[in-house]
Amino acid sequence: MEHTAADPAVTVYGETIRIRLAPAVAGSATLAYATYTALERARQQQHMLTLHANAAVTPDGRGVLFLGTKGAGKTSVTLVLGERGWTHAGDDLTVLAERDNELLLLPGKPTAAVRPRDSARWQAPKPVVALTPFTRVSVPLAAVIRLTVHPAVTRALLVPATPFSANEQFRLTEALARYISGLPTPLSGPDGAPYGPVWPLDTPSLARWRTRLITRLEQRPYSYLYAPDPQTAADLIAQGMNT
Repeated sequence: MEHTAADPAVTVYGETIRIRLAPAVAGSATLAYATYTALERARQQQHMLTLHANAAVTPDGRGVLFLGTKGAGKTSVTLVLGERGWTHAGDDLTVLAERDNELLLLPGKPTAAVRPRDSARWQAPKPVVALTPFTRVSVPLAAVIRLTVHPAVTRALLVPATPFSANEQFRLTEALARYISGLPTPLSGPDGAPYGPVWPLDTPSLARWRTRLITRLEQRPYSYLYAPDPQTAADLIAQGMNT
């Protein structure tokens, strides 16, 4: 809908979200951000949510979710696993769903921005590559692994993370809600550079569902992995999934 003010106008009526954008804003990247944010609320109403995570499928069809902060090694590790017969299910963006009392991984983003291996080119733009093979169907979630891959790690470890610490509870609460509440969502900006306020799109019922989802994740194999490089991390993951 056309809107004359520079900032977007958002109104929520029950299950309906009305967005009004100025013509200049609607013609910028903000429209994609606005659409994505509104659709995330709709996804969660259907018991699906978007995660900043990677996902892959073992050769025998089990889904594994990889969590970690930016630079933790999610892309590097899943690329190594892909070379070893695993199937990609999403890079930096994947979808976790609950259906008929089962947790599923749905296909996420099928491309990855890969950092050049030449350390002298660390500031160069990362080329985008298509992830192959890439799953086109949902798969049961078998395990969750939070990665820390860094040369400073002196001892490779894969250790259980359950029962969850308070810190892990907080991290998951933020991660599962970040696309619709609590964190700034880009909306409008000069010259097509999006920025803006947080929309009031979250609801108590969605928050309760996410809390239940965290409880269900705690009942799954959930581990912390520490490794000095992606190859060592992939070795530990393969061993862990075969035990």
